[in-house]
Amino acid sequence: MMEKVHVGLGDRAYDILIGPGLLDRAGEVISPLLARPHVAVISDENVANLHLDTLKNGLEKSGVTASTLTLLPGESTKSWPHFERAVEWLLEQRIERNDVVIAFGGGVIGDLVGFAAAVMRRGVRFVQIPTSLLAQVDSSVGGKTGINAPQGKNLIGAFHQPSLVLADSDVLGTLTERDYLAGYGEAVKYGLLGDAAFFQWLEENAAHAAAGDMNARIRIVKRSVEMKAEIVVRDEKESGDRALLNLGHTFCHALEAATGYSDRLLHGEGVAIGCALAFELSSRMGLCSQEDPSRVRAHLRNMKMKVDLSDIEGDLPDSNALIELMMQDKKVVDGQLRFILARSIGDAFVTADVPRDAVKSVLDEALSQRS
Repeated sequence: MMEKVHVGLGDRAYDILIGPGLLDRAGEVISPLLARPHVAVISDENVANLHLDTLKNGLEKSGVTASTLTLLPGESTKSWPHFERAVEWLLEQRIERNDVVIAFGGGVIGDLVGFAAAVMRRGVRFVQIPTSLLAQVDSSVGGKTGINAPQGKNLIGAFHQPSLVLADSDVLGTLTERDYLAGYGEAVKYGLLGDAAFFQWLEENAAHAAAGDMNARIRIVKRSVEMKAEIVVRDEKESGDRALLNLGHTFCHALEAATGYSDRLLHGEGVAIGCALAFELSSRMGLCSQEDPSRVRAHLRNMKMKVDLSDIEGDLPDSNALIELMMQDKKVVDGQLRFILARSIGDAFVTADVPRDAVKSVLDEALSQRS
């Protein structure tokens, strides 16, 4: 059942392997990358408790030993103190430039460990082993690494491509329903931004995947990373097309900042809400039909996901404060905030031609429904 997607970046090209049992085969597939039979693995406590023994056994089958560091789970780990701890630990392990570091966890671990590998000895190779749906469909692919700052999300980091990505579909079975659905927020984004047929397939099959259908899960991961790989190859450093991958993220990042990067709102939940808001804004501006945002919201509702600002518990700031949080977004150029909007489902585009009043109107209406 294993699938392979190639990311064609010349001498930095790599493969994404997708399927069950990949942790058990980790040594077999990682060994060709190794100058010596040893790796450094950084994970979080939740993932380590569930899967670290399986990974270490899979490595040992091929004679590969592993030193391991486990960090606290959660978005707050993507911060200077944990980044400093990871880098200093790698130095203590005497990791050399020809060695391989393994990021074993969800998006937080992948981003932080990738950034640590990027700066260690001016660049050490690393392997992504994503254990959440969100990381498998999105954050483990493409080379974006980094940590958060008090001023905003992912503002400190580097582009550093992995040498290999292992997306073991078996580990998705250990996710909570909330974590799985949060990851689905990133998966559905791909259909919305560039593949209407994929979105239609998701409307018909995503519930089966959520219920445990392995073939459906593999197809979701494969199509998502195929689309991401195509865009990354065209625009690795996000000077053009790659910004499309941020559909929903301008709203999402502001909402994450407003909720303190806490469990009140998981990243993929914010993406889902952000996609719904982006389609609503597109419709208000006459760019897409009124049916499109309704269809997006209906599918997210059918998947039992967060869709509206009213689904976020606790207080939220007003629309002006949310817009100010958006202005910290990395997509701001010359003080102009760029949005990813849509002409239809499957046809997104990047624009800075979005009146502040239009954004404020959409947010005001969404906020009014919370009361």
